[in-house]
Amino acid sequence: MCHCTDCQRRTGGAFGVAVFFERERVAVEGGVTHTFERSSASGHPVVFHFCPHCGSNLYRLPARMPRLIGVALGGFEDPAFPPPQQSVWMQDAHDWIVLPGAMPAFQRNPPPRGTSD
Repeated sequence: MCHCTDCQRRTGGAFGVAVFFERERVAVEGGVTHTFERSSASGHPVVFHFCPHCGSNLYRLPARMPRLIGVALGGFEDPAFPPPQQSVWMQDAHDWIVLPGAMPAFQRNPPPRGTSD
């Protein structure tokens, strides 16, 4: 779950949620998407892919995590989908946001996996 102002503007909501998978384990079907590339809050480019018919946000390819693809949570249409595992860019979160349980939260990006920084 990302609270950066870029995700707020992109989704029209208070935050964005993506489900990340190894890129080689995901098959994208259905033809051509519309794309938009921008620098992320971390300074790395990210390419967003949208449905050319309805404009829905489908997935993203973040340069910061080149082995991963972020699939938009809303695309799963499953209210029982598990909750996010972390919350990032809390420095930009709305004051009324209350995170569930003991969800890890980071003021900006979390440290890369496998490090303690």
